[in-house]
Amino acid sequence: MLADKDRIFRNLYGQHDWALKGARARGAWDGTKAILEKGRDAIIEEVKTSGLRGRGGAGFPTGLKWSFMPKKSDGRPQYLVVNADESEPGTCKDREIMRHDPHLLVEGCLIAGFAMGANVGYIYVRGEFIRERERVQAAIDEAYEAKLIGKNNVNGWDFDLYVHHGAGAYICGEETALLESLEGKKGQPRLKPPFPANVGLYGCPTTVQNVESIAVVPDIMRRGASWFAGIGRPNNTGTKLFCISGHVEKPCNVEEAMGIPLRELLETHAGGVRGGWDNLLAVIPGGSSMPLVPAGKDWADSLVMDFDGCRDKKSALGTAAVIVMDKSTDIVRAMARISYFYKHESCGQCTPCREGMGWMWRVLTRMAEGRAQKREIDMLMQVTQQIEGHTICAFGDGAAWPVQGLLRHFRPEIERRIDEYSRNSHTQGAVREAAE
Repeated sequence: MLADKDRIFRNLYGQHDWALKGARARGAWDGTKAILEKGRDAIIEEVKTSGLRGRGGAGFPTGLKWSFMPKKSDGRPQYLVVNADESEPGTCKDREIMRHDPHLLVEGCLIAGFAMGANVGYIYVRGEFIRERERVQAAIDEAYEAKLIGKNNVNGWDFDLYVHHGAGAYICGEETALLESLEGKKGQPRLKPPFPANVGLYGCPTTVQNVESIAVVPDIMRRGASWFAGIGRPNNTGTKLFCISGHVEKPCNVEEAMGIPLRELLETHAGGVRGGWDNLLAVIPGGSSMPLVPAGKDWADSLVMDFDGCRDKKSALGTAAVIVMDKSTDIVRAMARISYFYKHESCGQCTPCREGMGWMWRVLTRMAEGRAQKREIDMLMQVTQQIEGHTICAFGDGAAWPVQGLLRHFRPEIERRIDEYSRNSHTQGAVREAAE
């Protein structure tokens, strides 16, 4: 369990002052100039040594991503873009950072911008996040006023920061679709290569990073990479914000050490599963686009909440949005509902995704009622495999994985419904014939 002294987000629940004075009292903006004086390479090396991996879902090493930015400018400006388009169902961590600790994000942007040679940063905020955008803007205004950012600021690196408000499209959480949207175009992912570090925003070198990934950087620089690397397991280091929702006694957001066992996480912070651990049916460990992990057969019992632990259970940590489902859940209908979300949010650019999403949703809806053939179960798995890995961005993968998880672990339940529907149909047919 994470010790209080190791917490980064000390105002996660908004109990203290979010503004500059309160943030400074908690340690923000402390020695920022000295951090920048270490130089670009030293900062990137420190972030690499800390083992920080992207907190937006993919888990790509943050320091390595920063190192892709050109060391010397070829005349083009370089940009930092913060992905605050938190639209993954079940995920609500970045929202709390923006509402209650926005100065950690603003300071992180300055440090990250300096490390990658960017004098301008953009924070792309999800369309539905009205108050969050206002709070981040207020923090930026305070930072400008205190000469912490902007031209000729006290920290010695000219840095302008802008907030951009999206329009509520899930696909704009994909980094290249976000860049398209930021440029005023339709939010559709770009083909890679070229990668954003070479050709990104306005055709210039750009790095896109998640809110949480940027907000933890100032603490890593102040406390040292070895402190951060000492929390969790190798390759899965540091603290992490977990969003716990669904059938638990006390849904919550909590900062915990990476690698905490699922059962300990739920029982310590969320009051346990509703009706007790034996009432657990399944859990989605990382937001709705990740495969579920079933209860029983030691699956959920031994789940370790980090990148490698979730991978070992044929799932992924994703955004660490833990969605708990007890035995009252209609699991097939739940996956059909998730499929409807992805059908609705597909940008329509790639044929496998555009056509496959609706097909999966319609088949799952029939399966939930039992109005399907057993051979369609294998056909549905084949369709998910035809979508996965065959689209421009990872949206297709994220929509296929939940369905694969359902078919992998709950096939007997789908077959039972088909048999039951078939029996009822025969019975009703016999009754009609007798009546005639």
